Amino acid sequence: MKKIFLALACLLSLQAMAKDNSPYIYKVYDFRPAPGQFTNTLPEYEAGNTQADMNAKCEEYLAGQAKGSMVCLGAYGGYIIFGFDHNVANKPGDYDFKIYGNAFKESGLANAGSAEPGIVMVSYDSNHNNQPDDQWYELAGSDYYKASTLHSYEITYYKPRGNEPDDTYIRWSSNDSAEPSGYVKRNTFHRQSYWPEWIDGNEIKFSGSRLAKNAYMENNTWLLRMLAWGYVDNRPNTEDPGFKIDWAVDANGNPVQLNQISFVKVYTGVNQYCGDLGETSTEIIGAEDLHPTYAGVEGITDEHHIALLGSGNGLLQLDNGTETAVSGILYDLQGRSAMQILIEPGYQSIDVSSVAPGLYVLRAGSATFKIKL
Repeated sequence: MKKIFLALACLLSLQAMAKDNSPYIYKVYDFRPAPGQFTNTLPEYEAGNTQADMNAKCEEYLAGQAKGSMVCLGAYGGYIIFGFDHNVANKPGDYDFKIYGNAFKESGLANAGSAEPGIVMVSYDSNHNNQPDDQWYELAGSDYYKASTLHSYEITYYKPRGNEPDDTYIRWSSNDSAEPSGYVKRNTFHRQSYWPEWIDGNEIKFSGSRLAKNAYMENNTWLLRMLAWGYVDNRPNTEDPGFKIDWAVDANGNPVQLNQISFVKVYTGVNQYCGDLGETSTEIIGAEDLHPTYAGVEGITDEHHIALLGSGNGLLQLDNGTETAVSGILYDLQGRSAMQILIEPGYQSIDVSSVAPGLYVLRAGSATFKIKL
């Protein structure tokens, strides 16, 4: 009986705490933009500002509101790390949080306009020190498994001396043999320094996944193609449903079941230059926990308890050896989401007859299966 009362008291305490959770960004832990035309202006760098000062300026722009002022991450790799005043829970089957940008559609076009996709990573504070120094996991968006996405991409930017021509302003080099080097060019509209002035040293290095270039010219206008789902500043805020913690994968692309996350990292995912538009640079204006009163379960789920027992005739036979429901996603071989399922504890047969026959990849918890339907 004492155990029952103790469990009930803990549950009520968690619920009371959850009621006070703010849905919006609480703290910015780090801001390291890559060089770009809005670096040092969004937010503004002032002589003598330190890293802590710039973090605080970003926090002032973003915290406590869904849509605040714009923070620009610069060219490929530039990032921001932020958190809420609570852990964001993974609610099975639901979108867990949104990150707002300034993407928009060109009139008359369904999937193009201004789309500067940023990649999202998440982390759980396993060591409970309230610092983002734990393992990071990428949220695998629609293009994660495409051959055109380069994983383990590395880039180095070199600080300009100050007298470089605009077309060769800031040099970069990368480990991509198809495009090993290039420049962040300076345009006529933005003449301030593009180099983040508070960062010491003559080089800045970034690494991560790199998405394919999404820009093209039409009628002498640069357009940026929108990706299907799973990226920041990629679709208009009114159309983007948000992000699912269920999309998390480790460095090898293996799904990871996170029950909660403590920190979010967003970085510019494309390396391209678009004439008068300048470099492609992800912008954010805020973020929101979509279920701040949902407490969830702490930690990271044991990773190997989903078993595929069979498939065919429009059915999946699965066994969930955990005590909690686990979300699963069927992807076609082009990496597109074909169906989302919820796998309850125990054995079950799930109807997938609405999906066309063919080969699919099922991601369920931390398990991945190749399936023929």
